[in-house]
Amino acid sequence: MKTISYILVSLCVLGLAFWAYHVNYATQDREQELRALNAEIADLQEGLSVLRAEWAYLNRPERLRELVNLNFTALGLLPMTPDQFGTAAMVAYPAPEGTDPLAIDQAVAQAIEVSAPPTDDESSRIVEEEAQ
Repeated sequence: MKTISYILVSLCVLGLAFWAYHVNYATQDREQELRALNAEIADLQEGLSVLRAEWAYLNRPERLRELVNLNFTALGLLPMTPDQFGTAAMVAYPAPEGTDPLAIDQAVAQAIEVSAPPTDDESSRIVEEEAQ
């Protein structure tokens, strides 16, 4: 009986040794994957910080102003003025059922006339004022 007990205990010890060996190497593999992921995360965070710095550099107001001045004739960009903003009354909401579509079209046409962009004379005046 002792012999069978020794054999069973020996098999259990061998089984546990094999299990511990397997778990040890599986843990080492996971730790290596974790280190690789942490290194990748660090690289991506560094790249993201570089991109944020580049975005901030490219969006400097003085640089954008200079680009607008250089490309004014091609782009026709003008500085924003308060009269270019609309009011809530100018928003075209869906008409209730039974409303005359012609009345809606007239209201939209009025809103467009009110918020029309400046003419060429007004544009040149605004540019001249900015230059001074």
